[in-house]
Amino acid sequence: MLTFAIRNLMSRPLRSLLSLLGLSVAIAGMVGLFSVARGLERTVASTFDRIPGLLVLQTGAPIPLFSRLPSTWAQEIAGIEGVSVVNSEVWQRVNLIDGKMIISPPRFLFGTDIASRRSLRQDPYQTGMKAGRFLMPDDRGTANTVISRQIADEFHVGLSDRLQVNGHELTIVGIYECGSLLLDVAIILDIDQVRTMSRFDADSISSVYVEPNVDVDNETLLTRIEQTFRGRDATSGGWTLPGIGKGTDVGLGSLFKVFTDAVNASPTSSADDDEGSSSGDVSDKPVTDDDTGAADTPSESDSGRLVSPVPAKTSRDELVSETSPIEVRSASEWADRIREFSEDLDLFLVIMTSIGVTIAVLSIVNTMLMSVTERFIEFGILKANGWSRHDVLKLITFESAVLGVGGGILGAFVGWVATLVINAQWPDRIELYASPGLLAFGVVFSTVLGILGGLYPAVWAMRLLPMDAIRRG
Repeated sequence: MLTFAIRNLMSRPLRSLLSLLGLSVAIAGMVGLFSVARGLERTVASTFDRIPGLLVLQTGAPIPLFSRLPSTWAQEIAGIEGVSVVNSEVWQRVNLIDGKMIISPPRFLFGTDIASRRSLRQDPYQTGMKAGRFLMPDDRGTANTVISRQIADEFHVGLSDRLQVNGHELTIVGIYECGSLLLDVAIILDIDQVRTMSRFDADSISSVYVEPNVDVDNETLLTRIEQTFRGRDATSGGWTLPGIGKGTDVGLGSLFKVFTDAVNASPTSSADDDEGSSSGDVSDKPVTDDDTGAADTPSESDSGRLVSPVPAKTSRDELVSETSPIEVRSASEWADRIREFSEDLDLFLVIMTSIGVTIAVLSIVNTMLMSVTERFIEFGILKANGWSRHDVLKLITFESAVLGVGGGILGAFVGWVATLVINAQWPDRIELYASPGLLAFGVVFSTVLGILGGLYPAVWAMRLLPMDAIRRG
């Protein structure tokens, strides 16, 4: 039966080829589109696997670029039990490099406390050094910088060369490459140098990276940090991003607006917004628990570090109110936020893919209807010679299934090759990933579409009586 079906398709090669190509294009488009979301998930997973610590941000800030915290809070976090290293960070967007306006891909000034950064057990920037050296304590207050290989290649600079960033001349002492679109975007400098370049408030930082002790898990330390800052003024040390707060779903629209604002905003505007804010305007008044009436205040452990007691049967969301000044995020939380984003992206991709799929199905239906119409006499003779309705149904279903399988294999292959070409052409702008599961789904989905597309013509053909089929033919 299968051989008979293939022979029938090959007897009308042009029509069969057009149907095959129509379905292939739809499947290739589906693979290409969904590889965007899969590539995003893969990039995030590979990135945060290399950053095992915790990141402390202002509540409502989706990324450190939008966060402001008092710099004294980093010292307070360092006193919490279970904390190994605390690294203060300042992030600012780069507008100009060597006179060229930077829009896409984005580049960022990353100001870091050099001494604490060098104390980290795991740091993707230091392990990713490809040439030169990482920043040393002697680089404090200087214009020495470490840049990514992508930036070095784009502007044709190397070690000891000068790079003008936002009107300031920097000296390159090192080049790194992490192999991640999320990490290979930074120009790393001493934190005070970034403050000077961007007029960033000297008493503020963007975020705090916390590396726990080897014997402390992230969730335990995360709870201790949040408990320490529970009940403080949410407006201290920065501003709140409108429309995105704790517990708010970060959807496609919200993140699109955030990153659009990041591209269009001046790197100095956020620092000006913080003018007059003081790290000292923080209320340390204990918060009374509603159930017990007791004040939950940090206590001193035997080691002298702050230990914040966590009341029994109290969830994390109850510990950190919507007006809490900080959010503490682990790698798993970053992954959850990206997963929310990719879910919205998947919905958009389904809508876009459905257009091509609909056209492909209509193409198969049209091909099989035309095939049935032209073969009325053939079906009448087959039925007169003993073929049953089931045999006719099976023949036409096999023909449409062959189109579906062929279109799926060809489309999945074309989509996979296209992702490789795009990744090779723009390695620092996009990462697509056509996973084996996505390719297999494309083939199966195409086969199902082929069978469904041939179902109506098959039912129509099997209902024809032998004499009626011969007469109509």
